Amino acid sequence: MSEPTHEQIVSELHRRPAIALAPGPRLDAEKHGALPLPPNTVWDLPGGTAWVYYGEGNRGLVRPVIFADGFNTGPSSLDFCWEIMEFGDYALISELRRRGHDVILLGFHERSASILDNSRTAQAAIQHAIAERTGDAPLAVGGFSMGGLVTRHALAKMEQMRLDHQTALYFSYDSPHRGAWIPLALQAFAHYIKDLDSRFSDQINSPAARELLWRHIAKWDGTPDRSDERAAFLAEMAAVGEWPQRPRRIGVANGVAVGTGTDVRAGELALEGKGLSVAGTTLYTQAPGDDEPVAKLRVVTPKTNEVRTSGLPSIDGAPGGSLEGFGILADAFNALNPVLGFKTDVRIRSHCFVPAVSAVDVRDLDTDEELYTNISELPQEESGLDEYELASRNEGHTLVTEELCTWLLDRLP
Repeated sequence: MSEPTHEQIVSELHRRPAIALAPGPRLDAEKHGALPLPPNTVWDLPGGTAWVYYGEGNRGLVRPVIFADGFNTGPSSLDFCWEIMEFGDYALISELRRRGHDVILLGFHERSASILDNSRTAQAAIQHAIAERTGDAPLAVGGFSMGGLVTRHALAKMEQMRLDHQTALYFSYDSPHRGAWIPLALQAFAHYIKDLDSRFSDQINSPAARELLWRHIAKWDGTPDRSDERAAFLAEMAAVGEWPQRPRRIGVANGVAVGTGTDVRAGELALEGKGLSVAGTTLYTQAPGDDEPVAKLRVVTPKTNEVRTSGLPSIDGAPGGSLEGFGILADAFNALNPVLGFKTDVRIRSHCFVPAVSAVDVRDLDTDEELYTNISELPQEESGLDEYELASRNEGHTLVTEELCTWLLDRLP
């Protein structure tokens, strides 16, 4: 059998869904049997869409709760929102409506756009909710993952512009207030295959990813650092006062409070290429120390390149919300036609994506000491949040659970 040509590989990769590192069901996953309920109304907003569901017994907008979507690639999807919020471990949409809250699912035309661009969409949604609301019940505004940062900025920006957002509660759900993490091995691999399929690299280099990621590389052999876009985003947050001051600020995290990490160990083999086209590729979890290997890269061509890093912590196993980054890549390659030679063995599927200390804004991510802090021993005042709750186990990023949702629901206005 002859080896596959470059054109055949490119064609097959582009025929499949893009490799995208984000939580939730994969684009080609089997859909849930139930369908989303049709919304009571839909708002067409600058840069996005809001799907509105009135609370039980409400004939219009009475007690609005805005949930902003998180990071991914492409436009927000109503089906995706329902998969996350209703058809998983806990039926959050139904419970919100049962309690009389109106649910506003805020989506964006491009989820990988700048947080500041999508903040303008959130501001428009807040103003639309105020205009449509019957009565004077205050709003609750927040979001999942990046959506929590989008709405955090939106509310603070409105206060800076002296616009009345009429919001009593801001909330974040596993949002990376101090930054998110994609292993350098995965970032490097995304850029390494850019000439075959640029979509994976495009996601890593998107405006939102550059703003979210604690450390970023723009090419496979780049030096990990804070991106210019992240520096600009942090400067903008400082310019608007870091946090909205009028609403009460709360947040939940999908990681534990006691500083216990996962079973992912530093410097271990996570993914290994087995097929002819990727044999020699090995991706490792992040190891601390100097000149540590994180990846050997070989795709199609005979040459193998190595990626090494220095001065980074053991972040992949840190307590926090996890993402199946290595698993997503392996699943995508193993779904390709076997004759292309992309068979891959994945030994560690998940890594920490949003460390618990980031989700509740108590520590930076520079050292193991910070990442593995026992948050339960810290005074509340060390966080920008007025109150927070952490999960009883380290679990998937933005996993909607009864444990975290009931805590959140009990605090809504």
